[in-house]
Amino acid sequence: MARVPKSFKPKNILCPTCRQCFSSRAGLSNHRRIHRQNEHLRQLRFPSAHPQTPSPPPFDESHSEFASPRRSTRPAVRTDGATSQREETVYTHPFLNGNNSIGYRLDDLLLTHMSPGCPRNSNGALLMPNQPPPAAAPHDPDDFTPFTSRAAFKLSQLLYTRSGMSQGALDELFQCWAAITGQDPPFASAEDMNETIDSIELGGVRWSSFTVQYSGDLGEGEPVPWKAKAYPVYFRDPLEVLHEQLGNPDFVDEMDHAPKKVFDKDGTRRYQNLMSSDWAWRHADKLAQDPDNHDATFCPIILGSDKTTVSVATGHNEYYPLYMSNGLVHNNVRRAHRNALTLIGFLAIPKTDREHQDSVEFRKFRRSLFHASLIEIFRSLRPYMEKPELVRYGDGYYRNTIYGLGPYIADYPEQALLACIVQGWCPRCTAPSNNLDGKGGRRSHELTLAVIAALDVKTLWEQYGIVSDLLPFTHSFPFADIHELIALDLLHQIIKGIFKDHLVTWVEDYIKLAHTAAEAKKILADIDRRIAAAPPFPGVRRFPEGRGFKQWTGDDSKALMKVYLPAIAGHVPSQMVRALSTFTEFCYLVRREVLDENDLQKLDELVELFHQERTIFEQEGVRPDGFSLPRQHSMVHYTTLIREFGAPNGLCSSITESKHIKAVKKPYRRTNRDRETALGQMLVINQRQDKLAAAHVNFQSLGMLAGSLFGPPDVVVDDAMTQRAGARDTEDDDGGAVDGHVLAEVKLASKAVSGLPRELSALSRHLNLPQLPALVSRFLYEQTHPELDVLVDDIPLDRPFRDKRDAPRAD
Repeated sequence: MARVPKSFKPKNILCPTCRQCFSSRAGLSNHRRIHRQNEHLRQLRFPSAHPQTPSPPPFDESHSEFASPRRSTRPAVRTDGATSQREETVYTHPFLNGNNSIGYRLDDLLLTHMSPGCPRNSNGALLMPNQPPPAAAPHDPDDFTPFTSRAAFKLSQLLYTRSGMSQGALDELFQCWAAITGQDPPFASAEDMNETIDSIELGGVRWSSFTVQYSGDLGEGEPVPWKAKAYPVYFRDPLEVLHEQLGNPDFVDEMDHAPKKVFDKDGTRRYQNLMSSDWAWRHADKLAQDPDNHDATFCPIILGSDKTTVSVATGHNEYYPLYMSNGLVHNNVRRAHRNALTLIGFLAIPKTDREHQDSVEFRKFRRSLFHASLIEIFRSLRPYMEKPELVRYGDGYYRNTIYGLGPYIADYPEQALLACIVQGWCPRCTAPSNNLDGKGGRRSHELTLAVIAALDVKTLWEQYGIVSDLLPFTHSFPFADIHELIALDLLHQIIKGIFKDHLVTWVEDYIKLAHTAAEAKKILADIDRRIAAAPPFPGVRRFPEGRGFKQWTGDDSKALMKVYLPAIAGHVPSQMVRALSTFTEFCYLVRREVLDENDLQKLDELVELFHQERTIFEQEGVRPDGFSLPRQHSMVHYTTLIREFGAPNGLCSSITESKHIKAVKKPYRRTNRDRETALGQMLVINQRQDKLAAAHVNFQSLGMLAGSLFGPPDVVVDDAMTQRAGARDTEDDDGGAVDGHVLAEVKLASKAVSGLPRELSALSRHLNLPQLPALVSRFLYEQTHPELDVLVDDIPLDRPFRDKRDAPRAD
C-alpha cells in the first residue's frame, strides 16, 4: 500500500512566555500544562533548618564600613521578585556607582537622587537623572544583513551552530534543496554560508597569537627538545571581549553596575551575586582613593582555566582553554552561558619525554610559561585597572569603567599552579600540609616576598609550601592577589571531591576492612540493590545498576547523594552515617542561590560537626594518618569566601567544564583531527559561533525575531504564565550549568493502593484536590481528540461539543 505523504504544518502559534512556536493549539495546550506543573514543583520550597538569629540594624551612618568622608550611602528599598519575594534593603557604593538613580525611603516616601556614577553620553558628558539613552538609529525590520532573510539567518544557526554539519553534507543538502523546491537555496554552498557568517560585523573578536620559548642555558651539545621548541599561545584581546559582554543588550536587566550590600527587612546580610560581596566593595574603596575614579563603574574580571582531553589512545590530544566573564552579570546568566562566559585563549602545554618531565628545569619552565602567558594576554587591560575608560553598555548608556582581576575558577592542581605553592598545601593560608586543620595565617604577595627575602629555597618549600623561583601573574597587576582571588569550587572540592573521592570510597574501604571478602561483596551488592530500588520521583535520578558505573560526572555525584544515605544505613556504624548526613546537609546548604549570615553560621556549625563525626574513619583504620586533605580543608574557608565573592554557584568549575563541550570538544569533532591544524580550525569555528550569537542578540533586541517564521503569529495570551516568565528564566535546580538535564522517570503502580476511594469525586475530597475531576476530564478529552485545534483549557466543562467548528477560539 502506497504511503500517503503528510501535509506540512507551519509553526505559527506563539507561546507568549517562552516565545516558542507550535504547529497546533493542542501542542501549545500541552506545553502550557507542562509549564504549570513545573511551576507548581518549583513553588515547593523547604524552610530553613535553623532559626533566624537577631542581627544589628543594617545601616548606621557612623559605622566605619558605611561612613564616607564626602558622600553618604543611601539605601534602595525594593522587592526582588527573582529571589524570594521578600523586601530587601540595598546600599550601593558611594563613589563607584554606575546606576542612573538611587531610590531611598524617607518617611514612607520613595525619593530619587542623582547617583555618583550617573551614565554618560558618547562624549563622556554626564546625563540627568533618569534621562533615557540616545535613541538608536532606525532599522528596517526586514533587513537581516548579511543574510537575505530571517529564514536564512535561522537556517545558518541551525546548520552551523546546532547541527555542526560537515561542508560536504552541507553542499549535498543545498543541492537536494534546489532539486526538491525548484528554487535556489538560501546559500549556494557551504563556503558561501561560511563567508556570509564571516561578514557579520558584530561579535567574533579576532584571534591573535604570540610564541614563548626557553631563554636559559641550552647546555652543551644537542639541546633538550623542549628547550629548542617555540610554544604558540592563541588569545583574543580581553578588552574587546569585555566591550562585547558589557554591550550585550541581553544582560540589561541582569547586571549590577555598582558594589552593593543587601539586607533582609530584619537586617540580615545576604550574599548572592559577586557585586553583593565584601571583596567588590573593598576593591571599590581602594579605587575611590583616587578622586579621578569617582563616578566610575568597577567591573571585576572572572577567569577560569582547565585542561581538557578531546581524544585518547594514540592521539591523546589535550587543550588548555582560558575563559573570561565579567562580574557585573548575575550568577544565573553566567551559569546559563548566554555569552557571558567567553573563550579568550588556548594556553600552551609543553611536553617532553619521561627522562626530563620531572626535571627541575622543565617544571620551572612550565610554571613560568603559564604565568608569563597570562601576563601577556591581559596586558591590554592593565592601563584601565587604575584609570577608567568610556564603554557603551547594553542599555545604551556609556559609563566610565575600571577593570580589576577578580575570582579565578580552577580545580586544586590549577590552584596550586596559580598560587605558586607546593601540592598538598592550601593556596589561601599557611596551615602546614601535614596538618591542614591546624593554625595558619593568610597568604599574600607581601608575605611571600618577605619570606623569600629571609629564607632559603629548601625552607620555603618545606615549611611554607612556597615555590620561590616565580611570583604569581597577579603580582603584575594592581590591587590583585591570587591568594585572595581563588574561587570556591563546588564541583571538584565538594561534589566530586569530598563526596565521591573521599566519603563514598572510605565507606567501601571500611566494609572491606570490617568483613571478609565474601561478606563485603554481599554488603556492597545489597547497597547497590537499595540504590536501584529508590522509588521514582520528579527530580530524582534512578540507578538501575546501583552505583557501579566507571566514570562519574558531577551530575552522577549529585544524583547519588540523594539516595546514598538510606542505602548504607545498617551496614556501617551510625557515626559514619552521621558524618555523611552532616556533609550532605552542608552540601545542600552551600549550593543555595542566596545565602545570608544565618546560613553562614549554620555552615560553620556543620563543618565543626563534620570534623567530629568523621573521626570514625580514623578509629576504624580507614584513615590512620588523619585528614590532612586540601579539598576537605577548603570547607573551613567557605564562609569567608562566600562573604568575599557571594554564592559559590556563580563561580563553580561546572561552568567552565560545561563550556568545554561547546568551545572545545564539539568544535574539535568538526575538524580534520590533525594535530597541527585542528586548533586553527577550532578558532575559526568559535569565532563564527560568536558572530552568529551576537547577530541573534542584536536581531532579538530590535524585535526582529519575535513570532513565527511564517508571518504574524497566532498569539495565545496567558497573563499568569507571562508574569511568572521572568522568575522561571533565572532558576536553576542545582547551581550547575544550565546545559544539562534532569534524568527522571515515572511508572504507574503495579497494583492498587488499598483504602482509597474508587470514585473520582470521593478521591478528590480524600486528597483535598477539588480541581482533580476537572483536570482528569480535560486530560481524557485531549487524549481522545489528538487532532484538536483548540486549547483544551478553553473548553467549558459544562458545555461539551462534538464539532471543532463549535469550539471557542483561543484568540
